[in-house]
This record gives sequence, C-alpha cells and structure tokens, in this order.
Amino acid sequence: MALLDLYDNTTARLRAAGDYVWPLSLRLIMFWEFWESGVTKYNGKNWFADIPWADWQIGFPWPFKILSTDLNWFAATWGELVFSIMILLGLFTRFAAVSLIVITVVATAAVHWPADWSSLAELWKGYAITAKGFGNFKLPLLFVVMLLPLVFHGGGKLSLDRVLLHLSNRTDRLEDSTCDLQAAGLALLVLALSTIWVEPTWGVPLLIASALALIVGRLHN
Repeated sequence: MALLDLYDNTTARLRAAGDYVWPLSLRLIMFWEFWESGVTKYNGKNWFADIPWADWQIGFPWPFKILSTDLNWFAATWGELVFSIMILLGLFTRFAAVSLIVITVVATAAVHWPADWSSLAELWKGYAITAKGFGNFKLPLLFVVMLLPLVFHGGGKLSLDRVLLHLSNRTDRLEDSTCDLQAAGLALLVLALSTIWVEPTWGVPLLIASALALIVGRLHN
C-alpha cells in the first residue's frame, strides 16, 4: 500500500505540474513552427502563383479555390503570423489553434495530400516528409495532432487566457466540466474541421453528426 500511495502521490503532482508545463511546451513549439513559416512567406514571393497546376496534389479546396492566389497567400502569411503570436501568449488559444488547424488542413489538401488513393495502405504511403507520388502529409498531420490538445484544453495555467479568467472571476467554471451530447458535438465539429478539406467523405459525415449531437443535446438541456 505504501508503494501505491507513493505512486498515486507522485502521479497527482505530475498532473498538477503538467497543467503548467505541457500546454506551454506545445504553445512554444507551435508558435515557432508557424511563425517561422509565416516569416518565410512574408520575406519571400508568392509561390502559390508560381507552381504549375500539375505539381499540386489537389489544389485549394472550396471555398479557397474561388479566391485569388494573392489573397490566399496573404491569408496564409498573416494567419500564421498573427495566430502563432496568439498561441505564444495563450490569448484566445482555442480560436487561434482552430484557425491554424484550418490553415494547415487547407495547405495539406492543396499540396501534401495525394490526388488519388485506393486503400488506406496506399494513403499511408504519404505519411512521409518528402513526396514520392503519394503525397507528403506527415508534418501537417503532426501539427494538427499537436494543436488539438490546445483546442480541447486551452492554453493552460501560464497563459493570458488564464489571466482573463481570473480578472473576470470565472476560474471556478473550469472545474465544471460537462461531458454530454453537446460536448460530443463540439468534439465532432473540431474533427470535421480537421478533415473536411482533405477528404470531404470523412468530414461531411462528422459535420452532420456534430450538428445532430449539438441540436439533440441542446433540446435535452
């Protein structure tokens, strides 16, 4: 029992410390990755307009395909710069993380996702850093997976979001976690936004399921 008590006490302290450490660690690395990408675009030229159509995997998905390449370049550049700073500061972290997921997924659909695939085994060949005819979505996928905890958990205790909660006397609401149909609907919505532009056949059902869960959950409350 003494050994179990030691284990439980240790893991409890690690969880408490983790509320400070892991969100900040994720925010720092996500800031640097997207800030560096944004600065590179800002200091470079619009290569969206320079790439021949045949060299794109799919091209920009709707509604981005109806925008000019200049506007898409501007949105990608300033989106990465602004949202990465918000991630660094932990300011409106969830909104910034979702926005960066959208930017990443749209870029994945346009450049990194295979144009055609016939099986999951063939699709998984694109889980690579360099393209070899099957796409190269390894890094974008890792970025999306790393952003998801910031969407669901927020910026953590060392963030401006936490400061704003303290100033508005709302920190007690963080303890009132509710796992219900509406929570499931929100989770499905995030997953839908993470997939709908690369594979609508995945994202659209998730979006429909999200809407149903949110409506039914709302009616039950």
